[in-house]
Amino acid sequence: MENVLEKYKTVALEDVKVWFKAGTLKDFPSNRGGCVKYKDKQIAVFNFERRNEWYACQNACPHKMEMVLSRGMTGSADNVPKIACPMHKKTFSLVDGSNLNGEEYSIATYPVKIVEGEVLIGFID
Repeated sequence: MENVLEKYKTVALEDVKVWFKAGTLKDFPSNRGGCVKYKDKQIAVFNFERRNEWYACQNACPHKMEMVLSRGMTGSADNVPKIACPMHKKTFSLVDGSNLNGEEYSIATYPVKIVEGEVLIGFID
């Protein structure tokens, strides 16, 4: 069986080659997550309205490989926006994907930009 996490790799803004239209501003709930599919990936998208920022990451929790991060709880840890897995309460930075619990596994993150009311997520391919 293919390792689900192998298809998810963090994309830096300067490496973006494709801007994928994930939806419109109205398609995503305020201060919560939504999920979109890009090729064979599930991507969690967060409208962090209280910070006036948007984030995207893999939807797969690397702890148990469940597609649940879009349903996680958003918050901040030392002013770093984070997502907590709704199943296992593991927390990850939405900025760089690092595990805020100090464990080795992390999540892939993707740049997000808003253009004329549309939410775009950056990918390499």
